[in-house]
Formats: sequence, structure tokens, C-alpha cells
Amino acid sequence: MNRCETIDALRGHVKTVRAEGKKVGFIPTMGALHPGHASLITKAREMCEEVVVSIFVNPTQFNSREDFEAYPLTLNEDISVAQKSGAALVFTPSLDELYAGDFALETLDYGLLTSRYEGQSRLGHFDGVVAVVRKLFSAVDPDMAFFGEKDLQQLAIIRRLAREEFNGLEVIACPLVREDDGLAMSSRNVRLSGRYRQDALALFHWVNRVKKAAETKADISGLLQTISGEAELMKHIELEYIDVVNAETFEPLRSRFERYNAFVIVAARVGGVRLIDNCRLACS
Repeated sequence: MNRCETIDALRGHVKTVRAEGKKVGFIPTMGALHPGHASLITKAREMCEEVVVSIFVNPTQFNSREDFEAYPLTLNEDISVAQKSGAALVFTPSLDELYAGDFALETLDYGLLTSRYEGQSRLGHFDGVVAVVRKLFSAVDPDMAFFGEKDLQQLAIIRRLAREEFNGLEVIACPLVREDDGLAMSSRNVRLSGRYRQDALALFHWVNRVKKAAETKADISGLLQTISGEAELMKHIELEYIDVVNAETFEPLRSRFERYNAFVIVAARVGGVRLIDNCRLACS
């Protein structure tokens, strides 16, 4: 497996493999790779002859310096995971290589996609996400980019970015991956300790309750209110939101919705660690 630290070296590698007729798949990551990331790389390897993985902790998408500084740095382990999962190249740029000292961000306005839920809870977060993904897409110029459905709102935003600015780039959605007990896999999970790890399973249980209610055509709005009330009584959990949305537009859906495109989404802080989860609602 190859490793590049500069955009010029990366582009040279991609140009070479393209001359060989290979399709290039790309997975941008911030490192701390877990089986969820590995599943993206594996999927990319199934669909593309050349798989590029970037590892870069992007400071412009964090809402606090404390959260940025607490992010785990495990580069050697990450490179090993990427290689074992099928990556052909790992791109590990420096901060200056990507931003060249210019950290000014364009304020992103995709309507509900950027103003509600994660966009409302984490002001400016998607400005930073789009800024770095735009830079990475421009550097790699992939045929396909692979993103997990765990970051569902981010996925919808990246799809729109690709449609508007990267003609021909196909964004592939990959299923959310869970721990054995159901907790959605996240690099933040390592910060959960003791009882907080168990408390965090509340998010998984909540989305499953909504999924089952949808399958039986029960009152979704009433259930969402019930869950919100239960969360208020839980000592170590601060619920930010729980709702059912259209996965492409992030319009909220209530008692009547097109289930083929509906997801229940949730965000909460558990012992101070911010977690998100979601679940597709089954067709009926």
C-alpha cells in the first residue's frame, strides 16, 4: 500500500492508475478507524480497482477546541486498518497542505439540510465539513466516494455538493455499522466509560421503538413526545433531538410519510459525549 502526504504526489498516483483504466474509489476519514470505516473501504474495493483513504482531522468542523483536542490520534493503527480492508493508498496531508493557512469558510445554505438538526445544534459544523470535503474531492478526483449512513445529514449534504460541483462523481451510501450490543459505531465511543457506555444504548432503543411503531402504523408523533419526556428524567442523558425525516431533504415527517425514504434520527449527549444514531423506517 502507498502513502502520500502531498496533493501533487496524490494526483500523480491517481493519474497513473487512471492511465491503467482503473476506477478510483475514495473514503475521507478523520482517522480513529473502526469496523464502520473498514466496511466503507471493503465496499469501495468491491466497486473500484483503486481505493484511496484520506486521514485528516479537520479542525474547521469542530464546534469547540476541547472537542478537537480530545479527538483520538491513531495514525499507525489507522493505516493498518486501511491496508487490511483493501485500500491501495492512504493520503495523510498536513494542515498547511490542505488549507495553506486560509481557514476562511463559506457559509453554507442548503435550506433545511444545513439549518435543522445537526446544522442547528452544531453551528458552522457543515461549513467546515464541506470545505474540507471539497478540497479532498478536488485533490483525489474520484469516480466514487463512499460515506456511511450513520452521518445521515452529512451524507445528504455531500450528495448535494457532488451534484452541484463535481459532475460525474457518484456518492455511495453504506449502511450504519453497530457494536455487538447495538450502539452505533463511532470514534467517540472510546470516550464512554462505566455506566455511560450502558446509558448510551438508550439511543439505539429509541430508534428501534420508532421503527417498530412505523411498522405497525402507530402514532409516531405521540411516541416522539413520549421519548422526549422519558429523556428529561434520565440523569446522564441530554437529548438534543429525535425526529423522523426525509433522508434527502431532511424535511420532518409525522403521522403520514413515505416510509421508503424515512429515517428516525436522534442526537444526545451521554456523560458529556455527543452521539448520534438513526434507523431507516421499513416499507409498509
